[in-house]
Amino acid sequence: MKLKEDFNVTKSISALIARTQLGQILERVSKNKDRFLISKRGEAKAIIMGVEDYLKNVVKQPEALVKLQKQAEKAGTSKLTLEEIDQEIKAFRSGR
Repeated sequence: MKLKEDFNVTKSISALIARTQLGQILERVSKNKDRFLISKRGEAKAIIMGVEDYLKNVVKQPEALVKLQKQAEKAGTSKLTLEEIDQEIKAFRSGR
C-alpha cells in the first residue's frame, strides 16, 4: 500500500501493553501519526491508527468528494474553521 504522506513506522506491541497504556497510545496516534500493531500470543490481531491516517490511506473516497476537496484547496477554503463555515452558510442564506 502506497502512503500519501510520510508516517512513522508501525510499532508492534502486545495486547497487554495496549490495554494498560491505551491513553498514551491514542495520544501518540493522534499527535505523532504513529501506528501500532497489536499482537496476542505472537499473532497479529489489530492495528491502531489515527482517523486521518485511516481516511487518507485506507478508505477509498468517492470521486465527487475528491473533486470538492481539490476545489476547496484551490479556493483557499480547505482550512476554514467551523465558525468560519457557519458564517459562510449564514451569509449565503441571508443573501437569498
